[in-house]
Amino acid sequence: MGLHVVLYQPEIPQNTGNIIRTCLGTNTTLHLIKPLGFKLDPKYVKRYSANHLEEANYIVYENYEEFLTKNEGEFYFLTRYGKQPPTGFDFHDKEKEIYLIFGKESTGIPKEILREHLDNCIRLPSNDKIRSLNLANTVAIMIYEVLGQQDYPGLSKTEPESLKGEDWLLQ
Repeated sequence: MGLHVVLYQPEIPQNTGNIIRTCLGTNTTLHLIKPLGFKLDPKYVKRYSANHLEEANYIVYENYEEFLTKNEGEFYFLTRYGKQPPTGFDFHDKEKEIYLIFGKESTGIPKEILREHLDNCIRLPSNDKIRSLNLANTVAIMIYEVLGQQDYPGLSKTEPESLKGEDWLLQ
């Protein structure tokens, strides 16, 4: 199984840095589709990714077409125009390659791409007081929705012994 986050032309390095850290902590592969709104250089992103850029599993593509030619699986598109919440999708199968695709912060995923995948467009429910949630928050919510349906494979449900340990609160 593989869980993948795809950022289509991300613009804000702080969001991407936060997403790098979330992907690293959840064994999720990150795919970045150019153009990027920042330099993907440790000098620029290191601070935002909490020094995890070197450890992260990420791939950069020149464009969406290159991404499509190199990846196969089930593609899901996060958009405020989606008509189903994430709970309307079944992510239980751990053997599937699942790609969660997110658009750039200013304009989202192009309409031409979304129209080809209307049945796999997901909306995180919200009221009419905001246009959308923050990209990094949306990615985190979706990663944990998928992993929660799969009972968090490969993730520790207690504080690892390599950190403070599961009994730290009892000490």
